[in-house]
Amino acid sequence: MERAAAFYANVLGLKLLFKAPPGLAFFDCGGVRLMLDRPEKEEFDHPSSILYFAVSDIQAGHAKMKQSGVRFEDEPHLVARLPDHDLWMTFFRDSEENLLALMSEVKR
Repeated sequence: MERAAAFYANVLGLKLLFKAPPGLAFFDCGGVRLMLDRPEKEEFDHPSSILYFAVSDIQAGHAKMKQSGVRFEDEPHLVARLPDHDLWMTFFRDSEENLLALMSEVKR
């Protein structure tokens, strides 16, 4: 839990709200509370939903995180051309191998 909490606080820059026994950590994720915990039962020990972190500059975010040792699955890439902006994404793994993503909505 300490390794995962350090990743979310130090690498992703999320605000740690508090820790509670027996190994919970709560973060502010843009107004949404994110709880890190170990699975209580085997049936809950599986990949989770993907969290998408919005960044204004995906290239800079990718470079900074890569310098911090984050393992990316791909490079930032165009996902969709929407009417007033382009949607860019790149996927990465946290310290516990959960899949996460950076996304950026780039105005044309």
